[in-house]
Amino acid sequence: MSQGLELFELEAHREQLEADVRGLVEKYLAISEWDVPEIDEPLASRLIVTAIRQALDRLERALPDAQA
Repeated sequence: MSQGLELFELEAHREQLEADVRGLVEKYLAISEWDVPEIDEPLASRLIVTAIRQALDRLERALPDAQA
């Protein structure tokens, strides 16, 4: 089965998807700053991105296998 239609649709929403992920990083950075006002923002941002990547990896592994 072709992935053309799915890829086309994803491209139409890619900017919004990236903005949503950026918003997640900002959300959790703000939460971290509430708990630790003197937080190292660049380090905290990298740690949050790593946590999001790990969550995405777990979600991907849980997806049903796609028929290629």
